[in-house]
Amino acid sequence: MRNSNNGGGFDPQKVWYTRCTIDLNTRSIHVEEVPCRNLEDVLGGFGRSFQMLMTRDVSDAFSSNNPLIVNTGLLTGSNVMTGLRTYFSSYSPLKHSNKGLPAAIWSAGSGKFGSKMKWAGIDEIVIEGKSSSPVLIVIEEQPDGPTVALSPAESLLGMDTHEKILALHAEYSDAHFAVIGPAGENYTGCYFAAVAMSTENELKSGDDKCRFAGRGGMGTIMGSKNIIGFVARSADKLTKLASETKELNKKIAQGPGSTKFREANKGGLGGTWSNFPILHETHTLPQNNFRPNGDDTPASLFRETLEDQFVIKAESCYRCGINCHKNIYEKKSDGSRGSFRAKFDYEPLNLLATNLGVDDPTAAWQLVQRGDNLGMDSISLGTTIGYVLDYNERHPDKPIMNGATFGDAEKIMALVEDTGKGRLPELGHGVKRLSEQCGETSYAMHVKGLELPAYIPETNPGYPWAIAGGHMTMATFMALVMEGDTSMEYWVKAITQKGLYQVRDDLLGTCKFGGLSQKMAVAALQVEGSLDISLEEMMAAVRRAYLRGLAIERKQGYEYSEYTLPEQVFEQPNPNVQTESFVTREFFAELQDKVWAVFNKEIEAL
Repeated sequence: MRNSNNGGGFDPQKVWYTRCTIDLNTRSIHVEEVPCRNLEDVLGGFGRSFQMLMTRDVSDAFSSNNPLIVNTGLLTGSNVMTGLRTYFSSYSPLKHSNKGLPAAIWSAGSGKFGSKMKWAGIDEIVIEGKSSSPVLIVIEEQPDGPTVALSPAESLLGMDTHEKILALHAEYSDAHFAVIGPAGENYTGCYFAAVAMSTENELKSGDDKCRFAGRGGMGTIMGSKNIIGFVARSADKLTKLASETKELNKKIAQGPGSTKFREANKGGLGGTWSNFPILHETHTLPQNNFRPNGDDTPASLFRETLEDQFVIKAESCYRCGINCHKNIYEKKSDGSRGSFRAKFDYEPLNLLATNLGVDDPTAAWQLVQRGDNLGMDSISLGTTIGYVLDYNERHPDKPIMNGATFGDAEKIMALVEDTGKGRLPELGHGVKRLSEQCGETSYAMHVKGLELPAYIPETNPGYPWAIAGGHMTMATFMALVMEGDTSMEYWVKAITQKGLYQVRDDLLGTCKFGGLSQKMAVAALQVEGSLDISLEEMMAAVRRAYLRGLAIERKQGYEYSEYTLPEQVFEQPNPNVQTESFVTREFFAELQDKVWAVFNKEIEAL
């Protein structure tokens, strides 16, 4: 990225970024510097990609008019701690309106791929069309500028995500990778295939420690275009830290924003895993398809319980001191560390275990790991399987699929396997389509066609206004549990003000786990991004980017009635939940009116 501002106020149009456009139909590749139109373009991520997607008329996610956009944020590859994110944006094969039109979505991933792509000299790749044969997109740093080429990828077909990454690592030194697994290769049968991103820990250890851009089926879009993976090859751009950046990183690593993710001996709560006991205390931890039982069975998957059975090692992404990754290893008879088993983050562990009635730790890690190996979004996978098990429990005389029920780990594993291999499209096309086929939609846990993350909807009326996932793009998911406010005024403000700014990091290239305050984010942009902008200017750009997401949804046929919660929330409030039952039809109808009264005026002004 090139910034030619030299005082006199900041002008976004004096900032240029490097875009590579690939037409897979003709195999043409064009690299050029592009002037920014506004601050959203400068910041990057979905703030830039959604402006392109807004201009496209896409009725089918697999059409040639639907691009895949891969880009970075301004702080990706910078010295700012957690500045390493990569964004995949497109019209989703999974999320869709009642009119059947796909919704635009983005998915963010960690690892080191985005940094390598940025260091190689590419800020954004726009991919059109479909390749006639499986290909890799190879980005390389060269003395006279970046090169981008297509390389045959037939030899990688059929490998799982980790196998692909190790195979590429053996061929490409000094590189990092973004690949699909069998689910993406069998894209017509799985609409929630994910993109696996290589990590330093994975390449150094040989253990399966990749991270994922999971939401919305971006791995499915890659597969539909016959892209098996990306390679980004460059030298690491390690520069001397400015004193301001060093102080900022210290605040991130030790500050209150990252408390949950740090280890207990470093003043933290031990990772996202800490959600288990926090939510279980009020019986708001999802069990049996988002229907907490009110019992103590989830305790078998608490971290303190598993510490007796496994060795748990905390690790970080590249140049990050938060240590949010919690890796599970066998514990040998002498207490030492044995073979790697799985990564235990809150979402996969809950949705592929507790929410499916699986409380055995061994079965839990096997389900989590197999979903990762096959390259699927654990949220959509687990939530859709949860519906299958719930349906079968309600209809024991006419079960669907293999008849799996809550707690039957063997049959659940078979569902995971068949979905990842494209053999079970009824499940692989997501819970909205499945529930409509079954004729029972009230307990299908989705909003706007995208499966819910591991927070029960009874506690979060903010879900409907999320763009790319119920918790990562609308920060209202823990508000009731942590703050306990059920007033209308609180929730209108939570959605229209504080909550929507959760998307800020998905422009900047930083990780939400860093917990950067808005002032810290502006400071980072000023020091590491060389941007002379104010807090107000940054916030306005983030807000415009978010509202553009709502505008695209409306363009794709979403009606006000679709911005709602699963019917079960209104019809059958769970008596086991020990928070106030406040999300009534009357409350929600008033909330809708008040939220749209705020947003509509701003959307019209975009």
